Amino acid sequence: MAEAAVAAEAAALHPGLPDEIVVWEILVRLPPKSLLRCRAVCPAWRRATSTRDFLLAHHGRQPSLPLLCGYELLSDHGVSLDVIPFDHRAGLAAVDQLQSVARLGRSFFSLEASCDGLLVLCRSYRKLSDYSICNPATRQYARLRQLDRFALLGMYPHSPTGEYRLLLEKPSHYAPDDQDGYYCVFTLGSDHPPRRISCPHAEDMVCEPSSVLFFRGSLHWQVEQHDNMIIKVFSTTTESFRQMRAPAVPGKAKLFEMDGMLGMSSFNDAATAVDIWMTQDYESEAWAIKYRVELPAPELTVKFGMFDGKWSVAPSWEGDMLLLVKFGKWLLQIDMDGKLVASFHRVLQLPNQLRLKQSLVPHAFFPTLEGYVVNGSPFI
Repeated sequence: MAEAAVAAEAAALHPGLPDEIVVWEILVRLPPKSLLRCRAVCPAWRRATSTRDFLLAHHGRQPSLPLLCGYELLSDHGVSLDVIPFDHRAGLAAVDQLQSVARLGRSFFSLEASCDGLLVLCRSYRKLSDYSICNPATRQYARLRQLDRFALLGMYPHSPTGEYRLLLEKPSHYAPDDQDGYYCVFTLGSDHPPRRISCPHAEDMVCEPSSVLFFRGSLHWQVEQHDNMIIKVFSTTTESFRQMRAPAVPGKAKLFEMDGMLGMSSFNDAATAVDIWMTQDYESEAWAIKYRVELPAPELTVKFGMFDGKWSVAPSWEGDMLLLVKFGKWLLQIDMDGKLVASFHRVLQLPNQLRLKQSLVPHAFFPTLEGYVVNGSPFI
């Protein structure tokens, strides 16, 4: 009996703790980089943290954070892109705590879409768009050659098949025979070209792809229609379109999600106030204003420069709202009372409402794509 107890203790992942606690209460909560380091402890830890069930649970535990894009000129005259999830608990005031999860270089990449830890990037040249996909946690990267002459609107999981798909727009100047623009769907890993889908009011194309929000299994974005704002909704299950009522807001507006509700933020033209609306009931399309954030615009302009029209709204860890605003070359964090919380001076961009929820879950489509690499160029 004593020998059996000793053997059982030696086989445990951690002496004195049940494996259930070690795996499902401790390791599952670690950030991806820390978890990958833990795999080097011993083969048993590597096996326990490599199963699909564990990786799915680990992904579910990761925070969904607003994304920032940092750019820096390289010594070879190229430009690097830093993909930076903004965790406001660290604070913008501490430079060392604003860490990128990936750096890509040698070309000017823009961030176009994000879904389940996957990022779609784009680099433009000679009026063409060269798309690629990567997972910053696993450092996988591949090209998406089939998307030439298309505009990317959003990425989504297709629940009936388990596939990841892209919603695309074919602009009218690239459409054949002088046709109007139209929408298409492309399945990642497919050998087939994008598939055209029908859409009423196809003239209401998306002018800013990263303004598309994935919410309740559908892609949402706002468009101007006959001097009114509406929300266009694309069901990712049926791959069909519908329209939704939007609140009457002045100036520019952006959609976001908070506590399972759809929200919209709008900046007035003078950049002195932000209105934040929430759906009281999604099905009835009823909206109500929840916050009005008054900004000390003159003081901010004198100290940081002019408001450049870029901002992002996201829920904070405390259940309140997080407001990030660009003034000049500064990124500012402002609370709901309109007070400046932190400022950061760096060449940063706010890709609207894109968020990153990191994932180590493997995807079968990656090795099928052209130029597939792991931990290679363009990752730095």
